[in-house]
Amino acid sequence: MFMATDKKSGNSGGASQKLASDGQKRPVDIYFDKYAESHQNATNKSIHWICVPLIVFSLLGLVWAIPFPYIKFLGQYNGFLNWASFLIAFSIYYYYKLSPVLSYLMLIVVFAFSYGIIELDGWQKAGGPALWQVCLVIFVLAWAGQFIGHKIEGKKPSFLDDLKFLLIGPVWLLHFILKKLSIRY
Repeated sequence: MFMATDKKSGNSGGASQKLASDGQKRPVDIYFDKYAESHQNATNKSIHWICVPLIVFSLLGLVWAIPFPYIKFLGQYNGFLNWASFLIAFSIYYYYKLSPVLSYLMLIVVFAFSYGIIELDGWQKAGGPALWQVCLVIFVLAWAGQFIGHKIEGKKPSFLDDLKFLLIGPVWLLHFILKKLSIRY
């Protein structure tokens, strides 16, 4: 099985490595190692801490803003089940397969982001800008930040090699929080 390590230090981006029962690295750690290869520069990492959450938030908002059919039995809860619900379900399931603990933490983050999106939707209904417009501006600016970070790093973004890394970025950040708190993921 593929085992990526940092050539200078022999480790994988500072992650404490967990081994599967067969002695191999778990898939989540392999993905984190590979992702870390193009995220070594401190400035790029800092930019990621700002831009990755903004991208996730704005993407959820953009998908949330896509009109969803009215479903009568949902009653007052229409609007809470929407296209973003399916995106959330898919991504949380993917994260659960990689690491249940990371998926639970990501679900909490998604709940917080959903609250923010509902507030933006309420602002739109009160005469503010459209949800999709606010999210589109955030999305474009955050991606510009990401590419600036990778220009500084001198390495292309991981997702250009494998689209899976678009999903890995958010939990890669979360795993550092868990490590700091000494929580196994």
